[in-house]
Amino acid sequence: MENREDLSAVVAAVLTGSRLLVAIAVRSLGAVGDKVTLPQFRMLVVLAGHGATKLVAMAELLNVNPSTAMRMADRLVAARLIVREANPRDRRESLMRLTAEGLQIVDQVTARRGAEIAAIVSRMPAEQRRALVAAMTAFNEAGGEPPESALHPLVWPDV
Repeated sequence: MENREDLSAVVAAVLTGSRLLVAIAVRSLGAVGDKVTLPQFRMLVVLAGHGATKLVAMAELLNVNPSTAMRMADRLVAARLIVREANPRDRRESLMRLTAEGLQIVDQVTARRGAEIAAIVSRMPAEQRRALVAAMTAFNEAGGEPPESALHPLVWPDV
């Protein structure tokens, strides 16, 4: 019975932490006003990490239907945050890539998110920070998330 209680306590703590992280993510998007939604920002982040990407690959990376990815891309093209270009290897395909403004938004939002997380973590004693690193590393590994150093911040792993 104790194991079930331990698991429940861990799940409750992770759910609370995820609420905090979602709140930080939403607030960090406030830095760019109403230019992008959270799902659109995810697309920008994937492009920042992967570079030029085909629509079908983007849909897979975001775990959405191609039609949903197309609508998101259309809005980001209209906002001049991404461009579509012919694939130099196959002119029948188009690739999406970030514009300079799109990359600036990713960097700005990511910096704001990092600063807010740093402010929170800095209020923790050093021993708790070390324990948090160990716990989050184990959590990320168990979930199959690559380490931060392996990719652009906030990018999801290859599918």
